[in-house]
Amino acid sequence: MLTITQTLYDQIVAHSRADHPDEACGVVAGPAGTDRPERFIPMLNAARSPTFYEFDSADLLKLYREMDDRDEEPVIVYHSHTATEAYPSRTDVTYANEPGAHYVLVSTADTDGSGPFHFRSYRIVDGEITEEDVQVVEAY
Repeated sequence: MLTITQTLYDQIVAHSRADHPDEACGVVAGPAGTDRPERFIPMLNAARSPTFYEFDSADLLKLYREMDDRDEEPVIVYHSHTATEAYPSRTDVTYANEPGAHYVLVSTADTDGSGPFHFRSYRIVDGEITEEDVQVVEAY
């Protein structure tokens, strides 16, 4: 199960909506070994695409060095789907290279702000997709 604060949940959703119609992407880092997401890190979708996301390689290298210096790891890797459901695509599965991370997908297909959006979390290990419950809390 993914346990996430309301603040982080809201930040991921806001970033996903702000970058629409392009896919948004980012990371939520946390202390190594805790599985506790704490630090919201929105990233630039280098592909600038409504159907694909890609982290800029230089930005990603900088992020991993920073997390290493802070004794952090990527607890959540998130991105949005702009026209489809919040379920990992084949490409998403191919790029899922953090077996300990929660992969969060937010569907922004409804853009008028009044309809539902979907916030779902998965574990992706060796190509296997497992959806998990999401618990939103005020604080840890």
